Amino acid sequence: MEFEKHCWAEVDLDALAHNFRLLQRHAAPSTVCAVVKAGAYGHGDGLVCRTLEDAGAKWFAVSCLAEALHLRASGVKGEILILGHTDPTCAASLIQHGLTQALFSPEYAAALAENARKAGGAVRCHLKVDTGMGRLGFQARSEEEVPGCVAALDACFDLEGLAITGMFQHFAVADSHAQADIAYTRRQHDLFVQVREGLAEKGRRLETVHCCNSAALVEHPEWGMDMVRPGIVLYGCDPSEEVHLDGLRPVLTVKTVVSQVKTLQEGQALSYGLQYTASEPRKVATLCVGYADGYPRLLSNQGVCAVQGKPAPVLGRVCMDQMMVDVTGIDGVEEGTEAVVFGGPGADSLNDVAEKVGTIPYEIMCGLALRVPRVYLRGGQCVFVADYLKQM
Repeated sequence: MEFEKHCWAEVDLDALAHNFRLLQRHAAPSTVCAVVKAGAYGHGDGLVCRTLEDAGAKWFAVSCLAEALHLRASGVKGEILILGHTDPTCAASLIQHGLTQALFSPEYAAALAENARKAGGAVRCHLKVDTGMGRLGFQARSEEEVPGCVAALDACFDLEGLAITGMFQHFAVADSHAQADIAYTRRQHDLFVQVREGLAEKGRRLETVHCCNSAALVEHPEWGMDMVRPGIVLYGCDPSEEVHLDGLRPVLTVKTVVSQVKTLQEGQALSYGLQYTASEPRKVATLCVGYADGYPRLLSNQGVCAVQGKPAPVLGRVCMDQMMVDVTGIDGVEEGTEAVVFGGPGADSLNDVAEKVGTIPYEIMCGLALRVPRVYLRGGQCVFVADYLKQM
């Protein structure tokens, strides 16, 4: 399948399916809900979700209504959970498309129920409990708060217009092995269990209870309950340096091409601010990628790409649309030669990139620009190209 080789991201669908099946085995007997918010963490949600459905995925989690509707428009048939806020006046759309909405406060529950009644139906909801993350949720951050939380959740079951089918919470530091963080995570889990038991005592039975994100699933598969919600591990990255799952396969590789090769003489500098000066003659290749594509400017003078399978350090400042790398000693480099920007042999991994700029792989994935085509591979062959600029 043809596309312009300028700067593109290759998405290995075989690796994605492998990771999902690995997580299914690790989480069994819990259901695996694939977290595909932010365009499947920058990989492109449509084909990613269809690939996951073919691998057995029954549930998907997104951040907002627009993402959920995009999945439906892409042909996704499975259950979709919206983790964040949806305007209550959109209740009719939630009902029409069979979506499940997070329910996080008495006020929000009342407003959503009212709009659902006006629409002539009921919105399926999962109750969101805040045991220590501090974002959305009915608050149960201490044993003293549990009874009040249970009472507020219990009242939601009686609201006409809502169909309460599940409950969940989110861990704050499950990806850390610091003793205080381990204790905090266990405390969150214990509080969530107390809330679940409190509802059970009131006769409230829930179809789907879930609490594990990627890190908690890796560290505590015994906490799987009815469902788990892996995100980052689906795409082949560990949740942190401390939390590792054997067998994951990287899904994303970003590539570009060489636009020009020249020789930088001793004492000559390059790029904005002249932040690199050659101490001896160097062969320099200009690449068709920059921070507008999602390659962090903070990698100036410290990133490592790969050309002809060999490391090619970034020289000088990364520009908006271009950057220079050192290809001294690498044979056969010319205009049109492919280069791995990150995620492939010889180049920085996603974890390397994130560590060098002081962030996490999630942000690097999600930061890939829409102008970067997503090229989907099966068996090493291109099966589809999502070029967002051509679609607009």
